[in-house]
Amino acid sequence: MLLSTTDTIVGKKITKQLGLARGNTIRARHIGRDIMAILRHIVGGEITDYTKMMAESREQAIDRMVEDAQKLGANAIVHMSFSTQMVMGGASEILAYGTAVVVE
Repeated sequence: MLLSTTDTIVGKKITKQLGLARGNTIRARHIGRDIMAILRHIVGGEITDYTKMMAESREQAIDRMVEDAQKLGANAIVHMSFSTQMVMGGASEILAYGTAVVVE
């Protein structure tokens, strides 16, 4: 599956637009990570546990978006983007979305 954040894919021709492809995940913080984050906040620096959690969440959202696009018959997704939103205290949604297309 080809993914692009632009409206085109260099060297490919879009022959069919199939619609919206999307995938999401909602992740909650972990009390152990929160304790480490509080300590890191005091001394400064990157909160690597949260960085890792968010990276894994983005990958899962992308995987689900790709599955959605494949169900539509797509072999590429253009204009891909992310949206993040807090769902409740300590839990956030990551949504990956784009236009499912067929390219040749």
